[in-house]
Amino acid sequence: MTESKTGRMLLSHNFELSENTLPELNREEFAEVFINGLSKYPQLKCRQLNHPHWMVEVLFENQVFSPPQVGEKCAEALIEKRIIQKNDQDLIVDVLILGGLKKTPPLSDSPDTLQTGEWGIDVVETHSAQTFLNILNWEEKTAGKTIENIFKIEMKNILS
Repeated sequence: MTESKTGRMLLSHNFELSENTLPELNREEFAEVFINGLSKYPQLKCRQLNHPHWMVEVLFENQVFSPPQVGEKCAEALIEKRIIQKNDQDLIVDVLILGGLKKTPPLSDSPDTLQTGEWGIDVVETHSAQTFLNILNWEEKTAGKTIENIFKIEMKNILS
């Protein structure tokens, strides 16, 4: 059995900022962040999804990018967008990319649903990554899991 050369990630958005910090992105704006921001990498393909939870599909070449590397590119694309949107105030916003490999059967056979062997990614914008991770019980939930099954990218977005 040969391993697929194309990986697939589905992105959702957790916006945990006060409204006066940055504007919350609607589905189309959120998808545009990655469609435009990742377009400089020909090995990454993005499209908006029609799904209640998953908003964006990212296809990537496994020989070029690992899932955590794609996660880093996603965080960078979001930060680049937010730098353009910031007000005149100095802000510190944490961006988390929390990825998990789906091991259970899919809930649907829809092409916009996360399938077994694909990555579900929560893209989080928050004032405090540590507080968000604590509320989520991240350490407890991920204990014993390896980079092959789960990853976390954390970037501080200092908007000044």
